[in-house]
Amino acid sequence: MSNNTVNVSKPKSSIIKDAIILFVITLVSGLALGVVYEITQPIIEQRALDAKKEAYQTVFLDAEAFVEDEELSAKAESAPEEIFDANGFSNVTVDEVLVAQDSSGNTIGHVMSVTSNNGYGGAITISLGYSTDGVVQGLEFLVLNETVGFGQNAQNPEFKDQFVGKQVTEFVSTKSGASADNEIDALSGATITTDAVTEAVNAGLLFLNETASGNN
Repeated sequence: MSNNTVNVSKPKSSIIKDAIILFVITLVSGLALGVVYEITQPIIEQRALDAKKEAYQTVFLDAEAFVEDEELSAKAESAPEEIFDANGFSNVTVDEVLVAQDSSGNTIGHVMSVTSNNGYGGAITISLGYSTDGVVQGLEFLVLNETVGFGQNAQNPEFKDQFVGKQVTEFVSTKSGASADNEIDALSGATITTDAVTEAVNAGLLFLNETASGNN
């Protein structure tokens, strides 16, 4: 019986050619992705910055400017170890804190972003405004990846506005109806989210009352 097997292996030169073509395609694709990243990354960062500035203005309507304080920023970095752990706040960070000023440059309070990593869906980052006389000026969310219909309801005015205008140093959540300034009605079916938001607010207030001279 004759052997009709046909050798269809490519010549060595053809394999090298294919390899070169694949390398060129990969190189061009990588360069293209790099160019796209270089173009889009500043835009993404600027949008994030604009969103944060908008949130700060929203949580402190009376402020005309927000100014960085290097000493306060340094204290924010060490807050988890030096302040929060000793007061029962775990997995909470102060991401940024700025001085809120009026049109004359006078300090009227602070704005800050605080993250609690104890939410049901992970990290929850809030933007918080706090005046020098100890009144919460506003609360907005920068990151809220909670369950739709439950934890996501934290961004509704009915919930977040409970913190605003209150002159307290610590909030507590309740399921039986808020009857005091420091009590917050918990979200239905979202106790973990409620606790994480309250924790972030309380950590922010503690930090400012411990470190910011205008709030002491």
